[in-house]
Amino acid sequence: MIEFEDYKVKLNELRPKLADLKASLNIDHALEDLERLHSMQESEGFWDDTAKSQKIVRQTRGLENTVSEYRHMESLWEDLMTICEMALEEDDDSMLDELKAGYEKLETSMETARLETLLTGEYDQSNALVSFHAGAGGTEAQDWCQMLYRMYTHWAESHGFTYKLLDYQDGDEAGIKSADIMIEGPNAFGFLKGEAGVHRLVRVSPFDANARRHTSFSAVEVIPEIDDDMEVEIRPEDIEMQVYRSSGAGGQHINKTSSAVRLIHKPTGIVVSCQTQRDQFQNKATCMRMLRSKLVEIKEREHLEKISDIKGVQQKIEWGSQIRNYVFMPYTLVKDTRTGFETSNINSVMDGNLDGFINAYLTCAATGNWVTK
Repeated sequence: MIEFEDYKVKLNELRPKLADLKASLNIDHALEDLERLHSMQESEGFWDDTAKSQKIVRQTRGLENTVSEYRHMESLWEDLMTICEMALEEDDDSMLDELKAGYEKLETSMETARLETLLTGEYDQSNALVSFHAGAGGTEAQDWCQMLYRMYTHWAESHGFTYKLLDYQDGDEAGIKSADIMIEGPNAFGFLKGEAGVHRLVRVSPFDANARRHTSFSAVEVIPEIDDDMEVEIRPEDIEMQVYRSSGAGGQHINKTSSAVRLIHKPTGIVVSCQTQRDQFQNKATCMRMLRSKLVEIKEREHLEKISDIKGVQQKIEWGSQIRNYVFMPYTLVKDTRTGFETSNINSVMDGNLDGFINAYLTCAATGNWVTK
């Protein structure tokens, strides 16, 4: 029964941390806000302004989730303490496995909630537009680009996020040249903003008949989806629109007509594409949302006090400025050059287990303790 005594001690040590978390999450203030927001939603004419009402509904849902998650952690703590006391009183170890699983779940939930308290940027709660671009190196780089695409979509799925494919350009022989996806869910951008930059791969290339080791690079871009009420001027004369026949991973129904849309913003040179919707008008609408988000990002660069909300630590998107190295050969290691976080379980990382890297980035961003400036 000594294990139950140990867990009782650990639970008592967690209790002050749970109280600190309540303060960090500002639960009491959240409850007051929820009462006010619920009252607003019940008022006459609330739904007349669709944009405003939807924004309030999203805010309400976010606060409700925060309060619900904290209450669940508090309830789980009480349940686990009850298990310990009952087991010790009755000298019954039959619930030990349940206790272990519950304690592990509580620790994980508390760590996730702690990280959410670090997401204080203006855009952290937004959806994330994630773009992938293969670097120089032909097939090898394009294959690496597709591996990164798979890694991030697996991460999204494992965390309950949804993602929409916006554009997908196949590689010449394998992999992809580029792709754009929208990852949707609470704090998607906040969690992923630190993933923007150049990712470097070292491995024995499966495309090299001589089995030589190759180094490849691909860039990942992460931008918050901007609400429609954000003011940004896009003049019609500044946009060049191109239409083309869709190809790639969108399904055969999109390949029959020139429904894909590419928009070029002449003043900035920004190019956005979408080919996954069924008609040209839907693709153009998606392109306009992507363009607005990218233009807001450029606008925010003019305000240095906000740049960390958009891009985190700035890294030039060029070879030699990689944020992370993935080494498959002669040893296995994934190491972040900014935080120093590393793991040898490279297969787990490629399957989407990025939490260690994301946690380390957010912690370093909050404390300023970077490995490199």
